Amino acid sequence: MKRRSLWYVIMSLFTLMTLSLAACKAKPTAAPTPAVQPTATAVPKPPFVPMKISVPDCSYGGKMKEIAAVDELTVKFSLCKPDPAFMAKVAFIPFAIQPKEWIEKNGGAGELLSKPIGTGPYMLESWNRGDSIVMKRNDNYWGKKAITQKLVFRWATEGAARLLELQSGTVDYITLISPDDYEKVENDPNLQLLHSEVPNIFYVGMTNTFEPFNNVKVRQAIAMGLDRKRIVDNFYPKGSEVASHFTPCSIPNGCVGDPWYEFDAAKAKALLAEAGFPNGFKTKIYYRDVFRAYLPEPGLVAVEIQTQLKQNLGIDAEVVVMESGEFIDESTNGRLDGIYLLGWGADYPHITNFLDFHFSKENPQFGTPHPEIYEALLKGSQIADPKEAESYYVTANNAIRELVPMVPIAHGASANAALKSVKNAHVPPFRSPKFQLMDPGKDTLVFMQNAEPISLYCADESDGESLAACEQILEPLFDYAEDSGEVIPALATSCEPNADLTEWVCKLRAGVKFHDGSDFDANDVIASWSAGINAADPNHKGNTGAFEYYSYLWDGLMNASE
Repeated sequence: MKRRSLWYVIMSLFTLMTLSLAACKAKPTAAPTPAVQPTATAVPKPPFVPMKISVPDCSYGGKMKEIAAVDELTVKFSLCKPDPAFMAKVAFIPFAIQPKEWIEKNGGAGELLSKPIGTGPYMLESWNRGDSIVMKRNDNYWGKKAITQKLVFRWATEGAARLLELQSGTVDYITLISPDDYEKVENDPNLQLLHSEVPNIFYVGMTNTFEPFNNVKVRQAIAMGLDRKRIVDNFYPKGSEVASHFTPCSIPNGCVGDPWYEFDAAKAKALLAEAGFPNGFKTKIYYRDVFRAYLPEPGLVAVEIQTQLKQNLGIDAEVVVMESGEFIDESTNGRLDGIYLLGWGADYPHITNFLDFHFSKENPQFGTPHPEIYEALLKGSQIADPKEAESYYVTANNAIRELVPMVPIAHGASANAALKSVKNAHVPPFRSPKFQLMDPGKDTLVFMQNAEPISLYCADESDGESLAACEQILEPLFDYAEDSGEVIPALATSCEPNADLTEWVCKLRAGVKFHDGSDFDANDVIASWSAGINAADPNHKGNTGAFEYYSYLWDGLMNASE
């Protein structure tokens, strides 16, 4: 709740003391009269003192120069360089807003990780670790209120287990149908198959700070020595594609530049020998056993890649399964000493979401970043017209192909499923389903995903399970339309740029309240963003402290120490 002023507290105490003294002095009358209730007085709101965060200058290399509250309902973002994808980015859930007081109370950690306070259509009721997350409808929601009174998140790793729950009616909607079960769902009169249009990529990653992956010829040999078509044909559903580039072709400039290497085991073996490994070497294949649209059969694919590396290149690879949270932390921070299986689903409709996140100067995931890649990306990201930016993405894509920080394998087709009785069941192109719009014909809608969230402080998370839960409770300044993925207003009604896209003035929605009853204003925006992007903020802690999206999508954290 927003704190009341000291003046109000003193005046309230004075009023109570006056009433008490008057009651003590009053003479009793023949018949007692009802107590007179004091007239309600409007609670004076503390004066609004606008907050801001800034950097001394733009020499640190990042995009954010200053974020300032102009007044209670206006925020101005001043950038060091143009960003035509600004609105698409700020609609992403890691940039959601929580109350300034809640962030400060928890110091950027603590209950913030498990008890988010947002403005969304649902609010958290309980998180029963290892079992479920229960949310209840926010009846004070500023927008269209949720149809169901409760929303329950559950999880199961195996696609078959999720389908059994759906068939038995214990859940209403499940994510990511196993490829072998598409026909089963389509032939069941009680179920509906929901195809996904979310662009994605599955890749085999390598970290160039570990031997022998510091040798580009080793990485190129692996790129040529994997039969990617065999993987897609055997383990992916119909509609999936062998990746010609890291970014799917549906994203503008995603597939400009030269396509990926063709499979050539003999050439790959010769290149590995040239690198000094004629008999191969020993390594590991790391993965997490979590079903994804980009990787529907992680265990089977891991064994297939293990087999291909041995047969085609003489590489002995041990398969290592890791816990999901640990795997994400270790892989994305460049701490795995072998090959690892990871992927990506689009968060917003722009090539920066794929390339800038993975290959920026700030990202340690593949080891030492390559200037041949990130310098072209930096230039391309500042140009609004895709045709004008195309040459920079040709350069970047060709450099990715030449330097092989990873091997792109597949763009996976996927589908969710729901009971036939669930009205408006859907899979949006970006973000998770909008469950508040679904009508299961009862008071509670039960959703089953493939893993438990790592935390519910999504400013510092990147896994889809955490983000999906956060999206029901929290809101950023903008949102993505359910059907088209178009950026639409949410907590902001508009964001107007200047001519060169280096300043964005955002008008906030009036009358919005957080789940704790406090009023939403510009200082909540500043506090939420500062905790994520401002390394000097005492609340910049979170779960891992990496704040990956803030760092990579805005080209670095503000006020980070060298």
